[in-house]
Amino acid sequence: MTAIRNLIRPRRDVDMTEGSIIRHLITFAFPLLIGNIFQQLYNTVDTWVVGNYVSNEAFSAVGTVGPIINMLIGFFLGLSSGAGVVISQYYGAKKHDKVQDTVHTAILMTIILAVIFTFLGIAMAPFMIRFMKTPESVIPESTAYLMIYFSGVIGLMLYNIGSGILRAVGDSQRPFYFLVVSAVLNTVLDLVFVLAFDMGVEGVALATVLAQCTSAVLVMITLMRSDSCIHLSWKKLKIHWDMMKKIIRVGIPAAIQMAITSFSNVFVQSYINFFGADCMSGWTAYGKIDQLLFLPMQSLALASTTFVGQNLGQNQVERAKKGIAISFALSVISTILVMIPVLIFSGSLVAFFNDKPEVIEYGTLFLHWITPFYVLCCVNQVYSGALRGAGNSRAPMVIMLVSFVGFRQLYLFVVANFISNTVLPIAMGYPAGWFLCSALTYIYYKNVKLSKSRLVEDQEA
Repeated sequence: MTAIRNLIRPRRDVDMTEGSIIRHLITFAFPLLIGNIFQQLYNTVDTWVVGNYVSNEAFSAVGTVGPIINMLIGFFLGLSSGAGVVISQYYGAKKHDKVQDTVHTAILMTIILAVIFTFLGIAMAPFMIRFMKTPESVIPESTAYLMIYFSGVIGLMLYNIGSGILRAVGDSQRPFYFLVVSAVLNTVLDLVFVLAFDMGVEGVALATVLAQCTSAVLVMITLMRSDSCIHLSWKKLKIHWDMMKKIIRVGIPAAIQMAITSFSNVFVQSYINFFGADCMSGWTAYGKIDQLLFLPMQSLALASTTFVGQNLGQNQVERAKKGIAISFALSVISTILVMIPVLIFSGSLVAFFNDKPEVIEYGTLFLHWITPFYVLCCVNQVYSGALRGAGNSRAPMVIMLVSFVGFRQLYLFVVANFISNTVLPIAMGYPAGWFLCSALTYIYYKNVKLSKSRLVEDQEA
């Protein structure tokens, strides 16, 4: 109990407008990286448990529902990123009353959306499972997992908005600690529900929901106990429409981008599903490792978002630009360091999730061909994060939709219908989309002028 009380002590925010740039970025990104690794453990542990103790069909079911979950949750995460940008800019500008208004607006918005997403997710799940051309043998487990997952989605949403508020003021440590607690709890509950109670897919889904709710409770208590401008008072929950408009201005483009990109991945999954359960399982194992490969660059991209937001709020444009350059260099170095062992031990990594020879063959094939292209993603992740920190989420949205939805779907259609009926050319649609997205993002960034926050200026006007 003492350890928990220490985690939720009143204040750990960080002003990034002064001091060492590289120190701020590393100390912010590192706990975020480790925290994201633990967050990935939610679904990774689920897939590992069902892959080793339930069945191959259950393994495919848990692993391939990701695009459906990400479609709804991605929309919320994009919208909530708008709240984080607004908070970071007002925090950098020392306008603490506006931070307070944004915090209470964001929390109430999340509660309302959680109710909507619960019913929407449950209603959409059966249709989306069929839409992905999921094999009949996998449908019962996929449906069961999604029904339970969406029933408790409020935990995930409250944790993410709460941790986003903490990160906006430079505190990335406590969100990490809360994820460690919930990930450990998720692992223990997975094993208890599956091995002791023989609950199968329903057990791992329930474990995930309970763990997510635990992290939500911890982060809400932290905000309630805070003595800084992010203090949460349930009596003050209110939609401040001036703040809501700013959240929507930044968040809606990101929300649309993440939701539609996830929806396009439903199409990708349908192409993979065509090749049968073993290919689906190999793709699932690749997907778990893929998520880990993305984490270093994503953590540094979030660091650059907060860093740019705070510094542009203080009109420190050159310092913001230096932070972006350093974030990009660090992301490339860290991604290469992660790629090397993945390429060397790809077969063993796939076997960790599912040791069926056919599954290992498919998973290793995907890893060997796709992994070298992850360096490309450092460009679109870091520079898009920087643009969002500047309040410009529209351009990243357009670029990513063109690359990951328009171009990728055209690529898949042409390859599947006119070039090859094998799985590898289909899978290479991912690197093709990354290349186009990174090229367009870099060109746009080099031709746009960063300036003092328009969000803050609007309020001053």
